[in-house]
Amino acid sequence: MFSPRAPNPALAALLTLAASAFAAGTTLLAKALGTGVLGPAMHPLQISHGRFLFALLAIGAVTTVMRPRMSRPHLGLHAGRSAFGWGGVTLMFAAATFIPLSDATAISFLNPVFGMMLAVPLLGEKVGPVRWGAAAIALVGAVVLTRPGDGAIAFGAVLALGSALCLGTELIFIKRLSGREGPLQILFINNLIGLVIATLAVVLVWRAPNVQQWLALAGIGVLMAAAQACFVNAMARADASFVAPFFYAALVFATIYDAAVFAVLPDAVSILGAVIILTGAGLLAWREGRRRPHQPPVAE
Repeated sequence: MFSPRAPNPALAALLTLAASAFAAGTTLLAKALGTGVLGPAMHPLQISHGRFLFALLAIGAVTTVMRPRMSRPHLGLHAGRSAFGWGGVTLMFAAATFIPLSDATAISFLNPVFGMMLAVPLLGEKVGPVRWGAAAIALVGAVVLTRPGDGAIAFGAVLALGSALCLGTELIFIKRLSGREGPLQILFINNLIGLVIATLAVVLVWRAPNVQQWLALAGIGVLMAAAQACFVNAMARADASFVAPFFYAALVFATIYDAAVFAVLPDAVSILGAVIILTGAGLLAWREGRRRPHQPPVAE
């Protein structure tokens, strides 16, 4: 599953759609845990701890069965990637308790925008006017979704922006790791280090979950592992420029989940902000695809 395969664009598209549905499902479960639907409201630090714990168990089981060839890991890059990935995931779960899932998901599409901006000073990349324009468009959409003056909604959007910034910084480490190690090894080490960080962070807020909460935490970890596996598998069957746009379907799934479970529908501001962000992110993805083939990161 994690090895190169014969090109199959149709299957790659289906796998990416599945990955987006699974990823949106993790945010839905995090919102249920954080808003007290399944018991006393759970702290985002404990939710992200459960995400890394159960994702590691799932990926560890796959690693044990497949026994991939392991190379010497670059622990410094892995540590940096895992730290920012943990921060991004935790902030995303926190944001989901304050704002609609559609808003949080739309803002998460700023990850590559922040990654591109940070690549200029950190990796020495040159960015042309089209890519800067795409970034500016996406950021305008984010400003729309912050809804200045709306209190809790604006605060949730700021948390989501912090998540996008952390995950955009993670992209810098992923680019440095690209080609050095196999994807299954990267996933396993990322979740292992992430679990260590999450365990240290959760100590002060830990409380014993009830049965429903344990099941939801397990669901978050397993769904995220499944999303990562589907996305990596899709990347083995089609070019990144073809696969990446299908992941934007996560916004559709998030909207459907929020409406079905929490009876929350996006309003005009949510739709406008999402359209602007998708326009900028889509333009950036199109431009990146024309510049050179590349592999976007595995979904967090």
